[in-house]
Amino acid sequence: MSQLEYYDKLLLAIVGSLAVGLAIGLATSVAPETGLAGGAVFATVFVYDAMFRNPPLPTAGVKAAAVVWHVFLVGTLVAAVF
Repeated sequence: MSQLEYYDKLLLAIVGSLAVGLAIGLATSVAPETGLAGGAVFATVFVYDAMFRNPPLPTAGVKAAAVVWHVFLVGTLVAAVF
């Protein structure tokens, strides 16, 4: 079995936080929306870590990815206008 990478673990932590919040909302007298909101607040810790404290760094192909993104963006804008 392969090892999970750091960002895979972060994704699992985000999903787990939301699932625990929803489970609390369904299993207790707390409203499901409130439980889910609490899970989302807790999940923001992991999102913050993934985006700002330890962001993934590109290894190669940054220029190609930027070109593809801008082509997609312009295509989406043209489709939205026409």
